[in-house]
Amino acid sequence: MNASHHTKRDRTPLLKLWVGRLFASSFRNLVLGGIFVLLVCLLASVGYTIAGWTESDAIYMVVLTIFTVGYGEVHPIDTPFLRGNTEMLIILGCTGMIFLTGALIQFITITQFQQLFGTRRMKQEIDNLTDHVIICGFGRIGLMLASELTTGQAPFVILERSERRFAEARDLGHLCIQADATDETALLHAGIARARCLATVLPDDAANVFITLSARSLNAGLEIIARGEAASTERKLIQAGANRVVMPTHIGAERIAQMILFAETERFLQGSDRMRAFQRQLLDLGLNVLAHPIATDSACIGLTVSEVERRGEGSFFIVAIDRPEDSGITRPPPDTVIERGDGVVLVSRDGRALLVKRLFGPAEALV
Repeated sequence: MNASHHTKRDRTPLLKLWVGRLFASSFRNLVLGGIFVLLVCLLASVGYTIAGWTESDAIYMVVLTIFTVGYGEVHPIDTPFLRGNTEMLIILGCTGMIFLTGALIQFITITQFQQLFGTRRMKQEIDNLTDHVIICGFGRIGLMLASELTTGQAPFVILERSERRFAEARDLGHLCIQADATDETALLHAGIARARCLATVLPDDAANVFITLSARSLNAGLEIIARGEAASTERKLIQAGANRVVMPTHIGAERIAQMILFAETERFLQGSDRMRAFQRQLLDLGLNVLAHPIATDSACIGLTVSEVERRGEGSFFIVAIDRPEDSGITRPPPDTVIERGDGVVLVSRDGRALLVKRLFGPAEALV
């Protein structure tokens, strides 16, 4: 049984190699046939113009001859030179057109076969996925998310309605389905019953809410991460069944503020490939490294590092304090007091962003 399985698996690369070579061969024949026909037409046209014909008459005669339409001669073929030129055009031109037509048919057939083969292979791979991620939408955020998941070697499938974006995802080698993610049938084809997470990142809040509702009804244990644009959408997405809501506009504003307020810390966090690789390793463990400003009326001002961490209930620990008047404090002692204007660098558990915001954000965040 194992030998049969290996034989079937080993045949797949060979079949793909054979199809690729056949496709390359048909394309090469198409190009060579087109060049040959153009050269024959050019030489015949030059021959007719040498005999005193106008360029338009020469081209017209060439087109009539190579396509074997037979409307008649433009001018009498009454000299040995014209007869020889016409005979050359009939033999080489018509032969070239037959070859070019065959190459074109072969190219179209192989292209369709290749698309069919690729679609069937992709469907089989999607059907075999388990514990995977479903990405709804392949726009700007969907593209970046797919890239990050590829780097992290996490299996995923993309649902995209747009033909252009679906083609982009397919050309990048991603598993994808061209379908509307708001359709429950599309979610079922993406294997939502076997998935561990769904990320709906469409720029349409209403569509994200509807997808969240559908996904939660199809898989009660699924982790759902939804994108929201309007502030009022966050509550609706949570009520619809989303575990977490991401607001790209807010995140972008916070990142820009962190770069301005805590430039040194940001350079440290993002300044080397080694540090970025370390952060990816932490993400694999469910941890995040982030810089967070302390609001002027934050509840943690005046508390020590140990007190703040205790209030965080073990969800994070402070690894550095960014203080405007000096270069900052790395590995701050437990009795270090948080001051107004400080910023903190945290290693936080995944999914504790709301608690971090309540502790370090403005007082109204506690309401």
